Amino acid sequence: MTTSTAEAVRPPGRSTGGSSSAGSSSAGSSAATEPPADGRLAAASWEALFRAQVALMRRFSADDIWHPVSMREYDVLFTLTSAPTGLRLNELNREVLVTQPSLSRMVERLESKGLVTRCAAEGDRRGTLIRLTDEGAALQKEIGRRHVRSIRKYLEPALDEHQMTTLLELCTTLRTAQDSIPD
Repeated sequence: MTTSTAEAVRPPGRSTGGSSSAGSSSAGSSAATEPPADGRLAAASWEALFRAQVALMRRFSADDIWHPVSMREYDVLFTLTSAPTGLRLNELNREVLVTQPSLSRMVERLESKGLVTRCAAEGDRRGTLIRLTDEGAALQKEIGRRHVRSIRKYLEPALDEHQMTTLLELCTTLRTAQDSIPD
C-alpha cells in the first residue's frame, strides 16, 4: 500500500493541513459522510479490521491456555457447543472461526481423545454428525474461561464499553449483510 491510512480515508475535497472551517464536517455535509468513489475508505477499513484481527490472533495463539488441545482444536469444540444435535463435517467447516486445512483428520484426532463423537444423522443413513462428548464439553468450558480472561486482557485496556458495543454492532452488521450482497 503506497498511501498512508490517513490519506486513504480522507474524504474527497478535504485538505490535509490547516484548520480551514470549510473542511470541518457538519451533520448535513455530504463530503464528510460519503466515502471516496475510488474505494479507498473501504480498503482502509478492511485493512484496519484485518490488521487488528491478526494482531489479536497472534497474541491469542501465543497464550499458554490451550492445553491439552491446540487453538484450532479448541475452535472446533467451541463451534460444536452451539450445535447440541451435532454438525455435518461441511457445516462444521463453514462455522469454525479459524481456517481448518484438514478438518476431517482433526475430527478424527479429537474423536480418538474422546472429545467428540460421530453418529448417524437422523433420517439420513449416509449422513454423519459430529457432536461434543461430555468430556469435550467440559474441556471446552475450562479452556473457554481461560480464553475469555485473555480476551479481556487484550481488549479492555484498548476499548471502553461503548467502543466494544460499537465494534460488536459493526462486525455483526458487516457479517450478516454478506448473504444479501451479490457475488
